[in-house]
Amino acid sequence: MIGPAVSHAAGPTHAPVTIQESTRVIVTSTLGGPARPPRRPQGSRLLASVDVEWTKNYRVKNGNRPFCYSAVYLAVPTHGPVDVTELPFRYTSVYVENTDETEELIRLADAELRACLDAADQIIGHQLSSDLAVLANAAAAPPEAIETARHAWRARRDAELATRRVVDTRYDAGHILGCASRRLVDVCTDLGLDVTQPELRGTSMTALHRTWLETGRTEARERISVLNLRHSLSAALVALRATGRADWVGAVNVNRILAAGLDGDFGWLRSPTFAALL
Repeated sequence: MIGPAVSHAAGPTHAPVTIQESTRVIVTSTLGGPARPPRRPQGSRLLASVDVEWTKNYRVKNGNRPFCYSAVYLAVPTHGPVDVTELPFRYTSVYVENTDETEELIRLADAELRACLDAADQIIGHQLSSDLAVLANAAAAPPEAIETARHAWRARRDAELATRRVVDTRYDAGHILGCASRRLVDVCTDLGLDVTQPELRGTSMTALHRTWLETGRTEARERISVLNLRHSLSAALVALRATGRADWVGAVNVNRILAAGLDGDFGWLRSPTFAALL
């Protein structure tokens, strides 16, 4: 159970959603809330791509604190190539309103990963091992599904790449890359995926998150949420290429795919800065 108050509406949930009486987190979702993966259409495989954002504090043991995560779900044909330019997706994005909600975010991420493990054929992330470790180390008690996902990550190479339960594009896509860097933005650029990140022009994720916590400025939070969702979507596209399920010639505008899937759910998408990328 993840709590009683997540909306069951079919469309996006935009306002803060009360998960417990004492805790509020911001949930934006085309699935009605966290841990509600879509049904797998007949003749398809369901992919779940997960990304976590966290503040870094290496001076304190287990000092890194997660504050945002997203899960992007894609149903792809079981047979035949995937056209990534026509690839609808559904998603859930969760963001804390303040630092007191870290444990609640971890609880929801654990529920999301349980749903991924139960419903998805493949779980994808970029340096997913680090995201899972941050969630686990910041938790007050060991989160069961997160630990299960960590075990699946460690055991992933027991299977062929195309059939792996977990694909980590930081470590599992080297055979298709011509670049030395394994940063997601560099991997995507090498593969012809245009993942321009206007959210970070003239600022940083740390500064944006601080602005949100200190001022409640919605645009600062939305920039990070959209950036985080782009990470999840981009990792899924890289995984499709790495597993031989998709190929493309020339550049693919990932922001165009992202905008179509988010469909105006964040005000940041309507800004001239973002719209100029489309």
